[in-house]
Amino acid sequence: MADIHIRIEGRAGRITLTRPKALNALSYEMCLAIDAALKDWAQDDAVALVLIDAAGDKAFCAGGDIAQMYSTGKSGDYSYGRQFWSDEYGMNARLAEYSKPIVSFLQGFVMGGGVGAGCHASHRIVGETSQISMPECGIGLVPDVGGSWILSRAPGALGAYLGLTGARMGPGDAIRAGFADLFIPQDHWNSLKAQLVATGDTGALQGSPAPEAALAAHRESIDAAFGQDSLPAIAQALEQDDSTFATKALQSLLRNSPLSMACTLAMLRNLDAQSSIRDALAQEYRFTWRAMEHADFLEGIRAAIIDKDRAPRWRHAHLADVTQAEASAMLAALGADELTFETLEETQK
Repeated sequence: MADIHIRIEGRAGRITLTRPKALNALSYEMCLAIDAALKDWAQDDAVALVLIDAAGDKAFCAGGDIAQMYSTGKSGDYSYGRQFWSDEYGMNARLAEYSKPIVSFLQGFVMGGGVGAGCHASHRIVGETSQISMPECGIGLVPDVGGSWILSRAPGALGAYLGLTGARMGPGDAIRAGFADLFIPQDHWNSLKAQLVATGDTGALQGSPAPEAALAAHRESIDAAFGQDSLPAIAQALEQDDSTFATKALQSLLRNSPLSMACTLAMLRNLDAQSSIRDALAQEYRFTWRAMEHADFLEGIRAAIIDKDRAPRWRHAHLADVTQAEASAMLAALGADELTFETLEETQK
């Protein structure tokens, strides 16, 4: 497949995203190819580890390729998107639970679906250019692909801040928030990859001191505001904080989908230290299964990707307009349509 290069080199199973002109956006076919390779290599003794990287300097992966999801959804066909999400989430879980080491190299933009492909690896490498984010609330979705699980484990209220605002993390913040493990200067990456391929040994992974975690300086403001129980309370706390940081955070809140943010807040509150990535993915799927019909997703994509007017007309005009009942309904169990991990179980026996 032209968009992805999957092969075995030395002791490593290698997955390289090869759509640099599209910022390596993840298509449905690419998700299926990654999952199939992981299944094959799980029982292959020749593969000691898996190495995931991407072509180009600008992005590891700037998100999912949602053009077909939008076009089918606008025509009233929600089945394509639901199948895409179901299979993608299965792949995310397989990455997180894989029996062999997975090393990902996360340069440039790592957003949305890129987080799902790269940030569930056992060894996540960031460099000078890494910019990681979960910007889904800006397009009427919620942090998904298992991103809500990582956000729920971030220190203090940092996960809520990152999930609601879609703020970008540099390498230092990505490590602090739990989206990455090691900072290694990018001019060392090629030699390190060659060593991993030759030896199949992750002992070669030695991190350097990471750049400053810029968001750590705003910890008090983040915890005071985003530790609140509702969107209006968060907004009020930010309004009372006269810092530039709080002003920018409030602007993000007022720009994003109120329904998506209310559901994101509820999702993070529902996850605790005992929750698994499967718990998070199942909850995310409840929202995404309904997203095209009952949420702001199609309008968000129209405004950001199709018409590019950056003027979405959300279902709720104000943060306070979303009721707890509406958020609960978006996250309610799906009965027969609930996300299952049957295919995952079959290959892990």
